[in-house]
Amino acid sequence: MGTILDRLTEKKILISDGAWGTYLLEKGLQPGECPELWNLTKREVVLGIAQGYCEEGIDLLETNSFGGNRFKLQHYGLEERVYELNKAAAEISSEAAGEHVIVLGSVGPTGKILLTGEVTEKELYDAFAKQAIALESGGAVAVCIETMSDTGEALCAIQAVRENTGLEIICTFTFERTRQGEYRTMMGITPVEMAQGLLEAGVSVIGANCGNGIKEMVPIVKQIRQYDQKVPILIHANAGMPILQGGETRFRESPEEMAKWVPELLEAGANIVGGCCGTTTSHIRAIKKAVQAFIS
Repeated sequence: MGTILDRLTEKKILISDGAWGTYLLEKGLQPGECPELWNLTKREVVLGIAQGYCEEGIDLLETNSFGGNRFKLQHYGLEERVYELNKAAAEISSEAAGEHVIVLGSVGPTGKILLTGEVTEKELYDAFAKQAIALESGGAVAVCIETMSDTGEALCAIQAVRENTGLEIICTFTFERTRQGEYRTMMGITPVEMAQGLLEAGVSVIGANCGNGIKEMVPIVKQIRQYDQKVPILIHANAGMPILQGGETRFRESPEEMAKWVPELLEAGANIVGGCCGTTTSHIRAIKKAVQAFIS
């Protein structure tokens, strides 16, 4: 199968999957219910989501393990089941992926803040290590450390993955546009500062996910490219910005609306394109069609 970098050398532009939470909610996930527990209690539903994305001819497939660290699972009284839940997540995606799709173990933030002393670097390291080991044991060949806002936490995760597994590492941050027109994470990190920190840590692929629709990802990619011309950049944009409708959060950007920004995103320097909140197989299908038109 090779590595993500091998696949990029072969194909230049790769297609990733879209949202998982959107489908889980559609399938009946209730507020206060643990998404990762569905890997055991509703395995066929999770497998169906993974298979749906694979049927679109994607290159990279994530796992239903975004909140699979012990700090997040503690909210559900499941902190002792980190290994079991993450291994099952990777096994499900591996079954759907077969031999041609690369499985990325999804690793999200812990929700704990280093700067306030709420958690130590060692505690973060241990939590991420346990999660990564489980994902690798279930069949993941790479890890996507995503939706990060603090370089310190991201570096703890990167170190834990590198020292305890053989997984290839992707890391993405979530940026928001400030009133001054800058893009920063909630902890104040800019795209350039992110790139500098992650490249020094030796990450294979960097980028941005969530927080923005695809149009707003274009200037973020441009800023990263101003710092480094070579590192592969992954973008997982939302299906537009969220709105509250009927008491529910909805994302209204259609597949066609997302797809029309793909050429500009690729021209800016993105190498891997998929989706985040609100995106579906239809969005991924439209994105793939736009990528194929761009490279043909």
